Amino acid sequence: MKSYSRSSFCTQQLMSGRSYDHTAHFAIKYMFLAAHINISKLHNKNAITLLAETTSEVTSVLSMQLEEKVALGDESNPCISKSTRLPRKRFYRARAHSNPLSDSHFPVPISPQHVEYSLHYPHFFPTPDSCSSTKKIEFADVGCGFGGLLISLATLFPDTLMIGMELRDKVTEYVKERILALRVSNPGQYQNVSVVRTNSMKYIPNYFEKSQLSKMFFLFPDPHFKEKNHRRRVISPFLLDEYAYVIKPGGIIYTITDVEELGEWMKTCLENHPMFESLTEEQLEADPVVKLLSCATEEGQKVSRNEGQTFKAVYRRIVLKD
Repeated sequence: MKSYSRSSFCTQQLMSGRSYDHTAHFAIKYMFLAAHINISKLHNKNAITLLAETTSEVTSVLSMQLEEKVALGDESNPCISKSTRLPRKRFYRARAHSNPLSDSHFPVPISPQHVEYSLHYPHFFPTPDSCSSTKKIEFADVGCGFGGLLISLATLFPDTLMIGMELRDKVTEYVKERILALRVSNPGQYQNVSVVRTNSMKYIPNYFEKSQLSKMFFLFPDPHFKEKNHRRRVISPFLLDEYAYVIKPGGIIYTITDVEELGEWMKTCLENHPMFESLTEEQLEADPVVKLLSCATEEGQKVSRNEGQTFKAVYRRIVLKD
């Protein structure tokens, strides 16, 4: 661990006046080296904490530099639109889906208490010491894609903290830059939304406490058509046990897809789970979020353009009676 223990060296390199591109290259190189440490096999808590702190330090400095570039209107960055000052999606294209069962290397909080709220929501938590136990993330968009739903929800629920969870690194980077650009161009707005690169099929309990969330979203997930790959589906009886743990009683799971077989699968899984019950038609009509499911995301807009059909399943976490 000795070669990775100098977090101050990382900061010096990042703040040494190098260009943004060189700084990003240095950070990526550091992340690549750090990823080769198998954290799950480390028993030294100090080593784990040190690696997490160093990674956070690198990420924080990069975020500040990106925010400065957006604010100054850097014309040299082709990834940023000159007219809207938002990131250009074509520079962040990635494969439509990733294998959630493969080994990925990225920082994961040891527990929900180690989620760095000051990094994700600096407006609400200016310093790491200002984290309040009363304000927590309430909405989670699992497989958030390019962040369309999050951006819509951010203004609809301005005082609610929400986070997108995405496995693809390029897509996650796009959403980060999109949020930072919106914060700069709309002062006081979009401070309640953030994104993290993670595998939600493995690490949901690392981010959320029991009964913490009030809404979870699963919009146009990978259908994994082959029967042998059904275990990769993000809605399954096993995973619903975890979701039921982190969703508070009365909280809601929203799902939508344009694949009829997958829609039936998700509906059946939810229907058969003892901790969830379906919403009535009246309740669906009264919920403003339901209207966003088919139009807020890139996939939903594509289905609408092609006049395709969608299949929703919206279920509430039941309230256990004493």
